[in-house]
Amino acid sequence: MAGELGAGKTAFVRAACAALGVTEPVTSPTFTVGHRYAGGAFPVSHLDLYRSAGVSPEEWADLEPYFDEGVCFVEWPEAGAGVLPPPRLVVELRLQEADARLVSLRSEHPGLLAAIADSLA
Repeated sequence: MAGELGAGKTAFVRAACAALGVTEPVTSPTFTVGHRYAGGAFPVSHLDLYRSAGVSPEEWADLEPYFDEGVCFVEWPEAGAGVLPPPRLVVELRLQEADARLVSLRSEHPGLLAAIADSLA
């Protein structure tokens, strides 16, 4: 998930977690790197790589369990370029005038984008 500081990345993850059945408080994992939540049908993970200068292959071993079985949201994924698995969906948030945000979704999986569009209709 890409976006400048204050763009609403954690707020987006919080709303997505609620939609996925997470009932516990969702907080930013900036100082802990990752959180794992019990979702409705599967676990939901939330990583924040903002403080990371880069993820080495060795550090990947610590992050890999977050990607097992479920959904994983990654804030500041650029730090994991070349090490993290390829995303199924890229979410980019951009600040607009006042409190508005522009949300862009990209995916190499057209069925995923179609399912998201259908759910919003």
